[in-house]
Amino acid sequence: MAPAEPSAAESSAAESSAADSPAAESQAAVTRIVVQDAVLAHPVTVARIETRRITLQPGAPAGLHVHSGPVVGSIETGSVTYQLEGQEERVLRAGDVFFEPEGERVARFDAGADGVTFLGVFPLAAGQDAAIEFPDR
Repeated sequence: MAPAEPSAAESSAAESSAADSPAAESQAAVTRIVVQDAVLAHPVTVARIETRRITLQPGAPAGLHVHSGPVVGSIETGSVTYQLEGQEERVLRAGDVFFEPEGERVARFDAGADGVTFLGVFPLAAGQDAAIEFPDR
């Protein structure tokens, strides 16, 4: 015999008590917004994720560089002029995010007048290190 469906009054009472619970109250206070959804050109099996806090002094340029894997980042303080080769440059500030695809040439990542501190997140395969290459050096 199948279990009886709850009546509309029972369902409403259950929803009301669930909405009044501490968990529901804390969920109502949380907002989740996707700020970046980066698609990997070459999906990889991730064995570990390395997160680095990186600081560039005021006006310091990173120079043209290429990463050995994808990099996802978030600016914590300051600003940076960011440009992937062949794309328009843009200024990133605290709270902004960026994505550097594996093998893409990063033409500019130059600290602003106040410098910049950012988190760089490196998804890595087993045995892989987060490597950076500077083609012009």
